[in-house]
Amino acid sequence: MEMKKRINLELRNRAPEKVTELVLDNCRSSNGEIEGLNDSFKELQFLSMANVELTSLAKLPTLSKLRKLELSDNVISGGLEVLAERCPNLTYLNLSGNKIKDLGTVEALQNLKNLKSLDLFNCEITNLEDYRDSIFELLQQITYLDGFDQEDNEAPDSEDDDDEGDEDDDDDENEAGPPGEYEEEDDEDDGASDLGEGEEEEEVGLSYLMKEEIQDEEDDDDYVEGGDEEEEAEGVRGEKRKREPEDEGEEEED
Repeated sequence: MEMKKRINLELRNRAPEKVTELVLDNCRSSNGEIEGLNDSFKELQFLSMANVELTSLAKLPTLSKLRKLELSDNVISGGLEVLAERCPNLTYLNLSGNKIKDLGTVEALQNLKNLKSLDLFNCEITNLEDYRDSIFELLQQITYLDGFDQEDNEAPDSEDDDDEGDEDDDDDENEAGPPGEYEEEDDEDDGASDLGEGEEEEEVGLSYLMKEEIQDEEDDDDYVEGGDEEEEAEGVRGEKRKREPEDEGEEEED
């Protein structure tokens, strides 16, 4: 009783027109309905009412945008034609653990034209011979029955879909900047750096050569100056030699 009151209070405190997902598992229905769940939930896309002791869907509100409906572990045995009237856009329906026994009961789901996945696991109907083939033949619009397609390929989970989406994003990021482009830029940078070093080396070489030329010129000047000094010294010696005989002659005359 406390669970029922809490669920009803939550429903009243929410703005129904803004709710897109609603989980009412394990609460207790009264006469085939849950108090507070009504047609005002116009934007509802996911509804879960597992183990709420539903015996019928006669009082299910009209939920035209509902796409996924969880009704597992109830006591529903028929009246499935209501689903096509109240929830025409269903793509996923879980009726596992209910009291569905024959193909005639399931036949009412033919009017759910958008239905892609149906779960009847743990219902008595699964004990029928050629159960899977019969359901796929009866409901040709569905792709998955009890989580597998006709070739026994497992239906993808929503989490797997999200992971695939993340991988696609990673691929897009990788595609946005191919490694080759970055490598080319690196090569260009390396070339530029090499060129810069070469230029520096060339500048150093020119300055070094210029210094050598300057040094050579200075050496030449020194050499010339040295030569002049030697010539002057020789001239002085010559004059001394000339003067010595003259001086000797003057001494003899004396």
